[in-house]
Amino acid sequence: CHTSRMPTPKGKELAQNLPREELTHLILKLLQAWKEPLSHFNQHIEHHQELSDDSLSKAKQISNMVHELKTGVEKVTEKARFSINSLNGMASSEAAGLSISNEANLMSDSDFIHCFRRDSNKVQSYLKILKCKIMPENSC
Repeated sequence: CHTSRMPTPKGKELAQNLPREELTHLILKLLQAWKEPLSHFNQHIEHHQELSDDSLSKAKQISNMVHELKTGVEKVTEKARFSINSLNGMASSEAAGLSISNEANLMSDSDFIHCFRRDSNKVQSYLKILKCKIMPENSC
């Protein structure tokens, strides 16, 4: 996976111990790291004659959802007055600290989907932890 070299907490307990700012920054880095690969993936699958219009639509919908999620996390970050300047204006590969051009493009579709699912699960877990840190009254 192109994000496997990105340092992430090994386990829920370590993620829970991260300060809100670091956890938010990590979420944004993961989301940003997928922007370009998802775009390439969408372009790649558009050339598959055997895929239905529904499959193509779902792939584009996933890319849009990742973009919307990133935008939402940035808004939460701004409201919480965290600093996200380090990610603003950076290219996705720079934000992740990775060179994704070759690695992401050489992945098979199944590997790509596996990696995306893995990182999506991480983001989902980190968002749950962040929610509990921001709103502890939700009995987390």
